[in-house]
Amino acid sequence: MVIYKKGQGYWTRMMSAIALGMLALMGAAWLWDNLKNARIGGFEPIYTQTVAFVLVCAGAAWLGYYLIGRKPKVVDFLIATEGEMKKVNWSTRREIRGSTIVVIGLTFVIALIISFLDYLVYAPLFTWAKVLEAAG
Repeated sequence: MVIYKKGQGYWTRMMSAIALGMLALMGAAWLWDNLKNARIGGFEPIYTQTVAFVLVCAGAAWLGYYLIGRKPKVVDFLIATEGEMKKVNWSTRREIRGSTIVVIGLTFVIALIISFLDYLVYAPLFTWAKVLEAAG
C-alpha cells in the first residue's frame, strides 16, 4: 500500500484531507445526535451512537486514503491544481484594501441613487397612479 507520487501535491492533499475529516466529523456528530434514542438489538443508545460514529469516521478515513493517496487520477488532479496555484499572481494587501474601499463606496453611491429615485420619483408616481396609498 504505497502512496501514489508521495512527495508531490503536499498542500492540496493536506487541505483535502482536513476538509474531508471536518465533513466526516460533522456528519458523525449529526448522526450521533440523531441516534440518541436508538436502541438496536437491545443495546443502549450510547453503544449505537459510538458504533455509528466510528464507522462514519473509519469510512471517511478509508475514502480519503484511497482518493487522496492512491487513486492516480485524483492525485494527478491535486498535483496539477497545486502547480497552477503556484502560478497565480496574488493581489497585494494594498490592492485588496483599495478595491474593497472602491466596492463599498460604489455600494453607498448606488444605494443613495436608488433611494433618491424611490423617494422623489417612484413614490410620487405610484401614489399618483393609485398603486400606493399616500402616507399621512
